[in-house]
Amino acid sequence: MKQVRIRETFIKKLTILFFVIFSIYSINVEGKKPNSKFGGVQIGAISYSFRSMHDQSLTAVLNYAVQSGISSVELMGSPVEQYAGIPHSKDPKVLKKWRSSVSMDIFKKIRKMFEKKGVKIHILKLGSPGWSDEEIDYAFNVCKALGAKGITMEISEKAAKRMEPFAEKHKLFVIFHNHLQPGDPDFSFDKILAYGPMLMLNLDTGHYFGATGLNPCGIIERLHNRIISLHIKDKTGPKGKPSNTNKSFGEGETPVVEILNLVKKNKWPIYCDIELEYKIPNNSDAVKEVSKCVDYCKRALLPTK
Repeated sequence: MKQVRIRETFIKKLTILFFVIFSIYSINVEGKKPNSKFGGVQIGAISYSFRSMHDQSLTAVLNYAVQSGISSVELMGSPVEQYAGIPHSKDPKVLKKWRSSVSMDIFKKIRKMFEKKGVKIHILKLGSPGWSDEEIDYAFNVCKALGAKGITMEISEKAAKRMEPFAEKHKLFVIFHNHLQPGDPDFSFDKILAYGPMLMLNLDTGHYFGATGLNPCGIIERLHNRIISLHIKDKTGPKGKPSNTNKSFGEGETPVVEILNLVKKNKWPIYCDIELEYKIPNNSDAVKEVSKCVDYCKRALLPTK
């Protein structure tokens, strides 16, 4: 009986020791902040990449970024406003009233919440040229409270005319995002950027290549001082089979590795943001796939000898 008691005591002590070690390990893992800056290039992600995940709350989006190893995000405005308490209404007047009166304290809290986890918000997707002056001011004020460099929206000459005075007023950028517009012979980045120095580009390299078949490095090199961020994705070109189609990183025709190393070589302060748009495999999810994309970018920027 004595030997049995000794054995039981030993097992209890061993169990306690294991629990303590496991708890310490768990705290260290949980407290570890992500770092997705490789070779001087900041790899981030647009939070739109996590749109297929079940929970779309702001805290969930933040956790998805951390789990993916991402330390900076282009943040979609919808979960931000929902967290801040925007009314569940489709009435523009109700939304305008809320946006024109809400305190910026809640958005400052969001910034702290993200930075505590090691994630910075560098761009906010919020606002529209169709918004009222008060609402556009609100979008810029939220952007400032979150610590972002500017707000992003779809590129157009109409948007440039409307938004440029507000960008100057708030000393924050309007960062224009492209889809397939560069494939139009009449489209010009330069014409739109000429409306003011606070207008910048959120250049989608995948869409650019998919629409034109041109190597995005050319436009990046020429306009690098007007580019805040690049959307990184892999696609086929207009002559591909199938054409203009999203692919897993490394399986398309977009020169992703060349693009990343161009930014690295020139030490340009351009954010390179993963946008997950290819079909997610059945045995995976968006967090796992963004993690794979992060690893692909890391290996491109820090190749092993």
